[in-house]
Amino acid sequence: MNQILSLSEECPLNQTCDWVPLYTTTGKYSGLSIVECKTCKLQALFPRPNQKELYSKDYYQGKADYTYIDERDHKKYFQYVWKARIRNIKKFVGTGTFLDIGSSFGGFLEIAREEGFSIQGVEISAYAASYANDSGIPTFNGSLMEANFPDNHFSVITLVEVIEHIENPKLFFKELTRILKPGGLLLLQTANFDGWQAKLEGSNYHYYMPGHVFYYSDTILKNILTNFGFSRFVSYFGVDFPLYAKLKKSRGSFHHWKDYLNWFRISYYHFKSKWKRNGFPITSSYILYAFKKQETA
Repeated sequence: MNQILSLSEECPLNQTCDWVPLYTTTGKYSGLSIVECKTCKLQALFPRPNQKELYSKDYYQGKADYTYIDERDHKKYFQYVWKARIRNIKKFVGTGTFLDIGSSFGGFLEIAREEGFSIQGVEISAYAASYANDSGIPTFNGSLMEANFPDNHFSVITLVEVIEHIENPKLFFKELTRILKPGGLLLLQTANFDGWQAKLEGSNYHYYMPGHVFYYSDTILKNILTNFGFSRFVSYFGVDFPLYAKLKKSRGSFHHWKDYLNWFRISYYHFKSKWKRNGFPITSSYILYAFKKQETA
């Protein structure tokens, strides 16, 4: 009971949540317990494993059961997507201070610096943060809350497949708002649980993982951020960069000419992500650009 109460206190929308069981997962990471708030429809992993134990050196090298693709092995190919994303960001914010949370080995930040931004990373893994700092990418090793950045400091803050890992989103969203400049851009990439992909796959949906502790939707994120003082949103159903960047990135995993046939599957999914049915996207791939309200005189 105390654990459920703690879960409600972490909710960034409604601290009187009525949590009810939703699924026991049946996908790759089967047996996880997912609960849902009847009030705001936010989903959460409960109970959750010790999050600090998940992010070992093996996780960042792609060797653990629950793991991350080591970006250093395919940096040449990842850069196609990183550069395309920075170009899109610059349509809204052309210069300034750039914070990437969950910055790993710093490859994305390296591209942001090449494009004229002043960069800073935050990375929970000592292994990844040490590599980034040794490579000249300034990276705080720890949580965002521990970094204690100044008020209204960053022009752009990015969280690419990170917000679902955050254990106390109420405090986390408050901190994001505090350190982002008025008019600044917050970029969130995560799964959109408004999408039909998540709805239809249900307990088998691949996004249910041990390290994903809260599950969002386009609707929920906009409600959260509106309450925290954000006033403009741009939603990308799919990704915020062109298909050609995704295709070029995919070449990093190709070993035979037949692998290029995967481009048909990738292209189909890319365009499918732009389609809607009954007002909701077909897939759950999703990026939100949110802009903090400008101060008035």
